[in-house]
Amino acid sequence: MYKSPRVSTTTLGAAILAVITIAQLTGLWNRGSALQTAFVVAGAVLVSYLVLNVLAGYIRTRIRRLNEMLETTSIDILVGGIAGLMLGIMVGAVSTYPLSMLRGWGNYLILAVFLGCSLLGVKIGASRASELLSLLLGRGLPAPLSRTESCETKVLDTSAIIDGRIYDVCQSNFLDGRLVVPTFVIEELQHIADSSDNLRRNKGRRGLELLSKMQKHSQIKIDIIEADISEERDVDAKLVKLCKRLNASIVTNDFNLNKVSELQGIKVLNINELANAVKMIVYPGENMHISIIKEGKESGQGVGYLEDGTMIVVEDAQNDIGRDLDVVVTSVFQTAAGRMIFTRKSRDEHQHQTHYMDNQVQTVREVNFYG
Repeated sequence: MYKSPRVSTTTLGAAILAVITIAQLTGLWNRGSALQTAFVVAGAVLVSYLVLNVLAGYIRTRIRRLNEMLETTSIDILVGGIAGLMLGIMVGAVSTYPLSMLRGWGNYLILAVFLGCSLLGVKIGASRASELLSLLLGRGLPAPLSRTESCETKVLDTSAIIDGRIYDVCQSNFLDGRLVVPTFVIEELQHIADSSDNLRRNKGRRGLELLSKMQKHSQIKIDIIEADISEERDVDAKLVKLCKRLNASIVTNDFNLNKVSELQGIKVLNINELANAVKMIVYPGENMHISIIKEGKESGQGVGYLEDGTMIVVEDAQNDIGRDLDVVVTSVFQTAAGRMIFTRKSRDEHQHQTHYMDNQVQTVREVNFYG
């Protein structure tokens, strides 16, 4: 359906006012005939409207980005930037005093030095906000590494929220700094929660409930920010651009997003990699207690699992399904699907089972003899 373009009355009024002002200053009304003047004025109004419309769109875009930057910037960086600007202005005023005695290019040098000192003051104040505030408050300099590491911002991906383990990781104090959830991630969670598929709907609702639970927790610092990046449509592309803008790392379980973020130079915190890193380490010869729950792929094998999901394969345990066995580790293999531990029955367990089988055979013989 065709939609007629909208004309901004404010921009049109500003264009007409600008043309009338220029015409008055240049004496356009007294030149040529009335028809020529009307054509010139109409053309000037059209050109002025187009130029002002483009300029207004550019200003609106810059204002929106400025608002996003102010919403995602911490208060200490803002205060440090303002303090750095004040110090830069003072240093610029003192530095430009000798240049004021120069003639000719002296005025341009004064302006360049003044702007340079101001920009340098803002840059230093924003990047060293914590140290600057500590000096102003008289608390001395903090440790440089611990301060920067603890204030690192981390952006949560949809997959990490739906996974649910991020809540337990935060409770264990393994994540420092501020967690950030952009609004477009919440919109994706709402879209998943409204899905017709029952499994996707449950995942979306679980993710929304987890966010609400994390917000109510006193020890978890999590913020929801308005950061709709209109130039990107895909959520993963928006997350990458947001992390670059905030100089933040990303928390995700998505394999593709993990690789793309690493290629873009963004630090990635993968919960699956963390889970694999904290799994129990076993060595050949160690004893384990395992419950056999099913048969293995090979003949005679029994399979059990550790609490972290690691598969345990036990030799000659096909007939021990449902029993708890003491086993000895023989080898450990790391595969793409995870880790597999191969074991055999311990000597005591093997002797106990052999004695049990001998008793069964003896019982069968006695039954046959007296039968």
